[in-house]
Amino acid sequence: MLLRPSNVSLPRIGFVVHVMQVAGAEMLVKQLIDRLQGKIDPTIFCLDAIGLLGERMQAAGVPVVVLNRSSGIDTALPGRFAKELRQRKIDVLHAHQYTPFFYSALAKLRGARKTKIIFTEHGRHYPDRVSWKRRLANRIILCRQSYANTACCEFSARATEVNDGFPKVECIPNGVDLARFPKRGTDIEQAAMRDRLGLDPELLYVGCIARFHPVKDHGTLLRAWQKVQSRVPNARLILIGDGPERVKMEALAESLGIAGTANFWGIRHDVPDILRAIDLFTLTSVSEASSLTLLEAMACECPPVVTDVGGNSEHITHGVEGWLAPRADHEKLADQLQHALRNPELRSQAAAAGRLRVEKQFNLNDTIARYEQLYLSAAPPGGVP
Repeated sequence: MLLRPSNVSLPRIGFVVHVMQVAGAEMLVKQLIDRLQGKIDPTIFCLDAIGLLGERMQAAGVPVVVLNRSSGIDTALPGRFAKELRQRKIDVLHAHQYTPFFYSALAKLRGARKTKIIFTEHGRHYPDRVSWKRRLANRIILCRQSYANTACCEFSARATEVNDGFPKVECIPNGVDLARFPKRGTDIEQAAMRDRLGLDPELLYVGCIARFHPVKDHGTLLRAWQKVQSRVPNARLILIGDGPERVKMEALAESLGIAGTANFWGIRHDVPDILRAIDLFTLTSVSEASSLTLLEAMACECPPVVTDVGGNSEHITHGVEGWLAPRADHEKLADQLQHALRNPELRSQAAAAGRLRVEKQFNLNDTIARYEQLYLSAAPPGGVP
């Protein structure tokens, strides 16, 4: 339960998202609120709906405001939003993704002038096309409303500058909770974990954790797996997640003749255990920013084979912490998967290197500390009057 010291004036921090669902940006909001408990007075603003995570946060005592955005550009929302910000005396508004920033900036223009805005870009669309009207509006009007602009990786930071016209975007990398995603453990511990998960000790397992959406390109993975299973017959593929393309991908697996070795596990709540038990992690997105599941796999010493898109090459160096394959190239992906599966020593080396890199560069404690410093620098002494 959220503790709110009544005799202490804390910086009032608002967090703006589309829907407070279980996803990367929204999980960062939860982690910021949880870890800064007693240091900030948080409020969550949802443009569209509260979401499952929002309901949980609300039950824990965090105020959650749903702004009920209408379709298209909601011209009435900025006024309602500005009124909420003034009434709640929000010192700093942390907008996650561009649309939440767009409405935050308009709310500031509509009367919430004392609230300072921090914009964080978590990803980019693919292909990344921005209209000249949006770019011009950003440069002339909207960018001037932000106190600071940040992104979760250098790829997103540079794209936000070049494509969207923001003058300066600082990279604050995503971080992993190393306590929740620990190292693999001893051989005995790993064997016990595999047994609990029902994994055959004689088989090699590759896991993909991603929602079934076109951007994740499960089709390339399944076509690659058809080749992998013919070369490494003792390998199995586990697909974790759900989404609009799941049925289509299950049908594709059937048509490729790999339904027996490609297993659809759906949504799971034991991801850390799975990552510590399997032999390889894979992600075949056509576009990524900073993939939390990739970093979580590295933290669990599960070496990755992923597509060379977005921020993935910022997280791993090919042949060191894992392996990279070209976007939408199932032949090259199959080659990299086969190479890793047939070389246990290389997998072991990549596992250790990946964990070390996460500890040094992608520790959640460091991410939280940098945002906390940003909040404190933006919040006026004594708060918004």
